[in-house]
Amino acid sequence: MSSTLNIDLPLAVLQPAAIRRPRWLRQHARVLVALVLLFLVLLPFLWLVQLAFRPAAQVFDDALLFKPTLDGFMGLLKGNFPRSFANSLLVSTLSTSLSLAVGVPAAYALARWNFRWRRNVALWILVTRMAPPIAFTIPFFLAYRWLGLQDTVIGLALVYLTFNLAIVIWLMQTFFESLPPALEEAAWIDGCGVWQAFWRITLPLAAPGLAATAVLCFVFSWNDFFYALVLTRTQAVTAPVAIVNFLQYEGWEWTKIAAAGTLVALPVVIFTVLVRRYLVHGLTAGSVKD
Repeated sequence: MSSTLNIDLPLAVLQPAAIRRPRWLRQHARVLVALVLLFLVLLPFLWLVQLAFRPAAQVFDDALLFKPTLDGFMGLLKGNFPRSFANSLLVSTLSTSLSLAVGVPAAYALARWNFRWRRNVALWILVTRMAPPIAFTIPFFLAYRWLGLQDTVIGLALVYLTFNLAIVIWLMQTFFESLPPALEEAAWIDGCGVWQAFWRITLPLAAPGLAATAVLCFVFSWNDFFYALVLTRTQAVTAPVAIVNFLQYEGWEWTKIAAAGTLVALPVVIFTVLVRRYLVHGLTAGSVKD
């Protein structure tokens, strides 16, 4: 009488080391390639940051080791850069909020309501982004001078609103169309109206789309240089335009330029980090039962 002993051992134990090693190398090779790519992407920003802390006398030195200093950042406080930085924050936040407040309901209407010329309306909205920005310079300049909106934060925010609306409507329309209408229909059966279902059901499920759209609108408004240069003079100057003031005939103040560039990049990074958990698709997975 013979008995058979069945012992279930892990597959990694049964495999010899010579077979396991290539898999280990492949896994670490992927990590190494990812780290190299991450370093290459962050290299310009890292170089900007180290230049912001480098003494002015050592800007063009090849040595990587130096004694950090805050002279570049302290020099920014003595001029008008803090006010320009605050203008950028105000303009970007205001234009992003207005764009979402106007564009999200419009995108929902285009995604859910079937009416005549619906596709043509969406195409006409997209056309506003096809023309180069310089084509609208003279109309905006003349209209703002007549309306008294030149060199104002409100006027600059309205300019960014006109261009951000196309981004908001097209992106959010795609997100709304990807959501199952059965969720809204269930809310209607429970007694919710159209807009109650939109605010309580559809809008929370579209949080990834809202986050991605808000980031794009904020970045576009924050980084704009052309309209901020043409439509502002002294009161509503933004941070990108203020950096140009450090390019003087006597010489370029590299440490202040690098410090200002570092500060300008921080709000976008912080804003993206705050909404990163919403930048994930699939929040509606499993919401509808078969």
